[in-house]
Amino acid sequence: MAGAASALFLLDIKGRVLVWRDFRGDVSSTQAEKFFTKLLENEVFKHYFEELEEESLRDNFVVVYELLDEMMDFGYPQYTEAKILSEFIKTDAYRMEVTQRPPMAVTNAVSWRSEGIQYKKNEVFLDVVESVNIVVNSNGQIVRSDVVGALKMRTYLSGMPECKLGLNDRVLLETQGRNAKGKAIDLDDIKFHQCVRLARFENDRTISFIPPDGAFEVMTYRLSTQVKPLLWVEAQVERHSKSRVEILVKARSQFKERSTATNVEIELPVPMDATYPDVRTSMGSSTYAPEKDALIWKIKSFPGGKEYMLRAEFRLPSITAEEAVPERKAPIRVKFEIPYFTVSGIQVRYLKIIEKSGYQALPWVRYITMAGEYELRLT
Repeated sequence: MAGAASALFLLDIKGRVLVWRDFRGDVSSTQAEKFFTKLLENEVFKHYFEELEEESLRDNFVVVYELLDEMMDFGYPQYTEAKILSEFIKTDAYRMEVTQRPPMAVTNAVSWRSEGIQYKKNEVFLDVVESVNIVVNSNGQIVRSDVVGALKMRTYLSGMPECKLGLNDRVLLETQGRNAKGKAIDLDDIKFHQCVRLARFENDRTISFIPPDGAFEVMTYRLSTQVKPLLWVEAQVERHSKSRVEILVKARSQFKERSTATNVEIELPVPMDATYPDVRTSMGSSTYAPEKDALIWKIKSFPGGKEYMLRAEFRLPSITAEEAVPERKAPIRVKFEIPYFTVSGIQVRYLKIIEKSGYQALPWVRYITMAGEYELRLT
């Protein structure tokens, strides 16, 4: 069967063999080098892409496959003349340019946002979310304390908007000659979304970007300074006999009265063999969760500067092993959210949206602090 392909070679830009498949055993790999020299003289792809570079092949891989399908059929050459192929394949290729490409801001060529996005109502929602991580040992000492923050955005904007975000960043305010005392913050370990222009931030601390459509995180940061526990929980366990245990719990909010914690959940460990308890609370409700060996105390609204109590009595089996293994006590775990509040004191000074069509966008900003890893150990 004369004219059939004996082998297939995939070469890099320098003619080196990357991958090859030998179909008939009558072609050696050294012949690919001679073929490459001839190929450069009569290359069909150069007709389409002008400059045959690795980047042009990557950018036009769909066109490359279409050309290969027309030129070969089951290993047999078909159409190999560029002018004839142009009659079949008229796709406009991304031609290589010798001159340097203009900046993305000029071309609006950003990989994270599509052209032609349209909304009837242009809005931006920015949530400043801080998670507080605190671990307290049984002696009441804080063994871990940090805050992880994130600026989360949801954008519903038409066209290719330019966003500029200003924070009460100490370095920024000082470079502008403003008095940063008291209101400025120092952020550590800042990480930005790929849309943020890093060079601009490093130069003048300006956060500017063309945002993705929908939800994304503009930036994250960390505060490594010691944080006072926002909710303090103490538990006192009293064993009246081998068959009865009483637990007294005090929960105290240690933030200012103008703030209120919501959806508070305090998970209290109880003995593994405890029965359903008799519970009394000064605020909220409780649920026994035997699958967790825990009592869940829920308080929907917990204002600052308040203290609430819970008292629970458990019955235990009357028969216990003489050499029982000491029970490992799980920590008290706390969950909560505090809206309109941040531990760091971060503030969004402005959020500007500029688009060439000139539409007015509505920015909405809210703050919230929540519990991350928040544990108070009993042992």
